[in-house]
Amino acid sequence: MTTFSAIPLTGVPFPSSEYKRRQQKVLEAVARAELDALLVTAHGRLRYLTGYHGFGGYFAPFPLILAPGRPPTYVVREYDVDAVRAEGCIDEIVPYTHQNEFAKVCADVIRRYGLQSRRVGLELGCWNLAPADVSALSTQLPDLKIADATRLVASVAAVKSELELKVMREAMTITDLAVRTFQDSLREGVTETETYTTISAELSKAGGELWPSFTLVFGERTKVPHGAPKRHPIRKNEPAMVEIGGLKHGYAAGLVRAAVLGRHLETESLHAISVEALEAAIAAIKSGVTAGAVDAAARKVIERAGCSRCFRHRTGYQTGIHWAERGNLSLEPLATDILKAGMTLHMPFILFGENGYLNGCSEHVVVTERGAEILSSTPHTLHRA
Repeated sequence: MTTFSAIPLTGVPFPSSEYKRRQQKVLEAVARAELDALLVTAHGRLRYLTGYHGFGGYFAPFPLILAPGRPPTYVVREYDVDAVRAEGCIDEIVPYTHQNEFAKVCADVIRRYGLQSRRVGLELGCWNLAPADVSALSTQLPDLKIADATRLVASVAAVKSELELKVMREAMTITDLAVRTFQDSLREGVTETETYTTISAELSKAGGELWPSFTLVFGERTKVPHGAPKRHPIRKNEPAMVEIGGLKHGYAAGLVRAAVLGRHLETESLHAISVEALEAAIAAIKSGVTAGAVDAAARKVIERAGCSRCFRHRTGYQTGIHWAERGNLSLEPLATDILKAGMTLHMPFILFGENGYLNGCSEHVVVTERGAEILSSTPHTLHRA
């Protein structure tokens, strides 16, 4: 038998009681949705509920089966069983070896739990569950009543515990260091990749880690949404922009900050509007308001400035583990989700100019009973280098 305590740098970041609390909250949501069980397959939700990151599930799904009165059960590839045990908190693990065995093994567990003709939720709108997986499971269990539970775990995970909020604040400390390093590195001729190398070095010295996907662009390349750094230098009177997130235990705290080396009137104008819209959104946030109301408050500012066509995305979104997970709460037009104290939100306002430049800023906030707590200590004003 493997002795997992001997494996370095493994284990879960939170006490087992925290994961049991989360699982119980999800089971309560399962009951409210009139479901008999839930199969969790999205990587972020798996990490939230078990501690294990779920990445072994690139080959076929790694469903976590949650049902009242039954132990949480992980169905995973046999290759990854030791990692799931070492990096997670689930005792009941059922393995399969090859992709074509997934549906049969998963169906066997569902039958063993007496759920083969019951109403079971699947995350149909998330990554890591293909239509072919659902079809294969339906073939094994023709009487299974499948319901869409895409947003069920997200609705629970949206409200953070004090332990999670502490981690989010620590992640933002890393983000702020990355942003300050970005600002300090700007000088004529420095390239995007050189700036990123400097950021990485500073974070390494501080023991920090970054979310792997980020934007770092200079000059003409600020016209590229989600642009990764290239060997492109910044010149005098050009803009720069970064969207980057510090990472702690899988929790990311993202931030957008912009700068100008000298002057650049178009992006300076865009940035001023983005600041006004951001501050309107922050002012609209408090427990009890709808996500759509926050979006409307910001969008009104942008429309008043005559820039409706410049704003091509939502106002913001729920954050925490895997901030890009499909099915998370979204601040967008007519969204009816009710904000609750303890939710964390990232609100990036990136506007498109007439000549194609993008510029803007963001804040990462915690929803409170009376308003919004801003996590970053870096001002969202335009940095001038």
